[in-house]
Amino acid sequence: MADIHRTRFFTAVDNELDVGEVLSNVYQALTEKGYDPISQIVGYIMSGDPTYITSHNGARSLIMKVERDELVEELMSYYVAHRFQDQP
Repeated sequence: MADIHRTRFFTAVDNELDVGEVLSNVYQALTEKGYDPISQIVGYIMSGDPTYITSHNGARSLIMKVERDELVEELMSYYVAHRFQDQP
């Protein structure tokens, strides 16, 4: 029988998703299904309507695991890093 007077430790597993990887997978799924991935992702970010994203390869459920503001932050960070990297 377990000692009820001892405290057990619990360590949560960090399941934080890589937002860039999520976008890459969703982009690929949309492309495979013949959609314009930029327009579809923008539609999703602006409206929050998950039907902009195909369910192909689990893309819809994957993108819904990430907050839309995190998607915008990832896109802006990438854009700024690549757009202005050569400027002083």
